[in-house]
Amino acid sequence: MRVLIVEDEPVMAEAVRDGLRLEAIAADIIHDGEAALEALTINDYDAIVLDRDIPRVTGDDVARWVTQHQPATRIIMVTAADRLDDKATGFELGADDYLTKPFAMRELILRLRAIARRSATAAPPVLEWERLRLDPFRREVYRGDRYVALTRKQFAVLEVLVTAAGGVVSAEELLERAWDENADPFTNAVRITISALRKRLGEPDLIETVAGVGYRMAAEPRG
Repeated sequence: MRVLIVEDEPVMAEAVRDGLRLEAIAADIIHDGEAALEALTINDYDAIVLDRDIPRVTGDDVARWVTQHQPATRIIMVTAADRLDDKATGFELGADDYLTKPFAMRELILRLRAIARRSATAAPPVLEWERLRLDPFRREVYRGDRYVALTRKQFAVLEVLVTAAGGVVSAEELLERAWDENADPFTNAVRITISALRKRLGEPDLIETVAGVGYRMAAEPRG
């Protein structure tokens, strides 16, 4: 999952970003509405954590734009106002969920997981490939009957690969989807993570390297 945080309070924005990264959720920070609209036209985000009270372009106008142009992007609207009328307005603008400041980081994580499960792409709650099962909500992976313990980053990379359903995913795309825009494009983090992930998943190897292109999930040998 990749999330855009639109928040004009730098300390709060960084705290939210760091909390999301601990859950292997890639997160980018934007401090005003105009820059948010620009970022949304450049990058693909699964969700946006949107403060209503931001400068240049209001959070309400950003929500209207997202609802009209990128309906698959989920919106969690954040505000200091907790009146019912304010929440009603937020939902009318297209918000999928609403949080009142201050909020617990754990609550934001749970709400992001929940809206991801009911995303516009209708992704199944549990992803499957061959005898591999990946549950994004419970953060669990099983290969057959064997539980596979993964780090947060390994889980994020595997989720991207399984979602691609056998399609090739480049290292650049993995960096974009499982890390964030600040990831060094020349890092070997993807290669290292894939190598460790292969060891965790065991034999036969379920991740195939496509030379010069990227990685994809491989079929298990038959017979």
